[in-house]
Amino acid sequence: MQWRGRRQSSNVDDQRGRSGGGGFGGLPIKGGIGVVVIIVIISLITGNNPLTLLEQIPLDNSPSVSQSTPYTASPEEDELSQFVKVVLADTEDVWNQLLRDYREPTLVLFSGSVQSGCGNADASTGPFYCSADEKLYIDLSFYEELKNRFEAPGDFAQAYVVAHEVGHHVQHLMGITDKVHEMRGQLSEEEYNKLSVKLELQADFLAGVWAHHANEMFNMIEAGDIDEAMNAASAIGDDRLQKQARGYVVPDSFTHGTSAQRQRWFSKGYQTGDINQGDTFNATSL
Repeated sequence: MQWRGRRQSSNVDDQRGRSGGGGFGGLPIKGGIGVVVIIVIISLITGNNPLTLLEQIPLDNSPSVSQSTPYTASPEEDELSQFVKVVLADTEDVWNQLLRDYREPTLVLFSGSVQSGCGNADASTGPFYCSADEKLYIDLSFYEELKNRFEAPGDFAQAYVVAHEVGHHVQHLMGITDKVHEMRGQLSEEEYNKLSVKLELQADFLAGVWAHHANEMFNMIEAGDIDEAMNAASAIGDDRLQKQARGYVVPDSFTHGTSAQRQRWFSKGYQTGDINQGDTFNATSL
């Protein structure tokens, strides 16, 4: 991916080196980070959303503590931070062109844990978007995990991750996210999971739309880049993750879509560049 020497976004809040003490609502979760890690592992095995499980844990009433310690990034991490700022800038240019009154989200870089508008999160949760504060969060160490654990290396695989989370921001601005979340208490877990899959696949589609238009604007895609993104989409499919975690899959517990589905919708977005062709909620097949 051609990214060096291009504009970097200023919508970045670098919180690396700070510890985001506290749980949901600014209160610490009983059991601390150890509990969070256990919940994330359970979520991978059961297919549940880790944030949903966290919401069910009682909160301690002791005050939260936020600490700031000196943080020195490696040269490799510094380069990654510059890279994601360029990718974020590209998403700003694309979505400002495609959407009227587009509100640019903030990217929060953190290390270890962070306090978001959606609660406290651990790095093991992976990159995520919080509609409550319109920010996307990433611990750059995730990219090492993407490369080694998920076997999805490459800079465009890394760009896909950012573009997917910005896709969730676009869904939020369009009112789609709130409509899905409102259905949580009205549907069975199985039926709500199906909506969650459609939400995630649409974010993959929007990431593809971004890639289509960003390449038209900047001619930044190189040979092999799209393959890297497709490989990343495949690596984090529910079926593949469940197969790795427990040796078999439970389709009713899928929350993000299969590897094939994630690849299909990203590819459709990239090939068409047409935001109107990404209605996963009314598609006859996913």
